[in-house]
Amino acid sequence: MSAPLVECRNLTVGYDDMPVLEGIDLTIEDGEIVALLGGSGCGKSTLLRAMTGLLVPLSGELRVLGEPLYELGTEERAKLLRRTGTAFQQDALFGSMSIGENIALPLRELTKLPGPIIDEMVALRLAMVGLAGYEGRPPTSLSGGQRKRAALARASILDPEVMFCDEPSAGLDPAIAASIDQTLLQFRAALGITIVIVTHEVASIETIADRAIMFADHQIIARGTIAELAASKQEEVFGFFHRVADGEAPTLTAR
Repeated sequence: MSAPLVECRNLTVGYDDMPVLEGIDLTIEDGEIVALLGGSGCGKSTLLRAMTGLLVPLSGELRVLGEPLYELGTEERAKLLRRTGTAFQQDALFGSMSIGENIALPLRELTKLPGPIIDEMVALRLAMVGLAGYEGRPPTSLSGGQRKRAALARASILDPEVMFCDEPSAGLDPAIAASIDQTLLQFRAALGITIVIVTHEVASIETIADRAIMFADHQIIARGTIAELAASKQEEVFGFFHRVADGEAPTLTAR
């Protein structure tokens, strides 16, 4: 059996020696879409920062693609992280670059591919996220949902083995958020990308996640399939999955 793509062993993460999550044990297997859940400030985005190489853990071990991420030297860690992709909550597109230039940036910086091949790859990835022909447009000309899809195109342009997404549908209306979900599902189907996603959107979780891991009180409080968590009698887990929105609780389909 192959090693997990992401593995945390007794991991503690936080800031200035103040733990946000403690004693975290979890694995992400090849081909999964796993949602990290919890209320604001529970530590899910902090954990994602550690997984993406942006935050050194306070203690414990974090392995990405089978390697102990923070035991590697700077060059080795950078090389490993090139096999991953990250889509930030704020799309982080460079306003001084066109959409095509933004998406091409990882290819130009990290590969020796000729320009025409890069241009073709960018065009194909834009078409994949529903933005065909947008290469020359500035980020400011795009809607919020379009910017999110452009950011996903950039995060996936190197065909990463695992992609980390922080609230990719936050602030979007339900129809646009659903299109983001379909893009992520397409990435897995077409490119074989494993996805770790931080989200609080119940509809999105139900649509795309194979499993979910929920955090509260500095630790994991629940994990399992979406149907398992939705049926949980734990007060905090039940409340998360059955929040009332517009007078109606979300309907969850067993997976």
